[in-house]
Amino acid sequence: MTLTARHIGTSIARPCREVYAFASNPENLPLWAAGLSGFIAKIDGEWVAESPMGSVKVEFVAANDLGVLDHTVTLPSGESLYNPLRVVPNAEGSEIVFTLFRQPGVTGEEFEADAAAVARDLAALKGLLES
Repeated sequence: MTLTARHIGTSIARPCREVYAFASNPENLPLWAAGLSGFIAKIDGEWVAESPMGSVKVEFVAANDLGVLDHTVTLPSGESLYNPLRVVPNAEGSEIVFTLFRQPGVTGEEFEADAAAVARDLAALKGLLES
């Protein structure tokens, strides 16, 4: 079995290494990832963010030169959701692409709302980095 997936992305007119450096810093999440973080802090060695679902833990993969920003979000229920996120070069700029998986029990309407929220977050990131 596989989950339904949607790739949501945008072009950013900044070099890949700059987009990666900004987006990989958890302290920057409140500036662009409204769906995940209104506030984030490192508590006992873990990044804890406030979200519409309550306090969640956010764990990014180790820093790398490949533009991989995958992260796992652990919900208050203890359920962990894996979120693939990539920054790839596009000429002198970048593409950032998030893969959204439709989790079991999520309605089509909820999936569309999640996709729209991810698109807004990526647009906010683009706005910050291009201003």
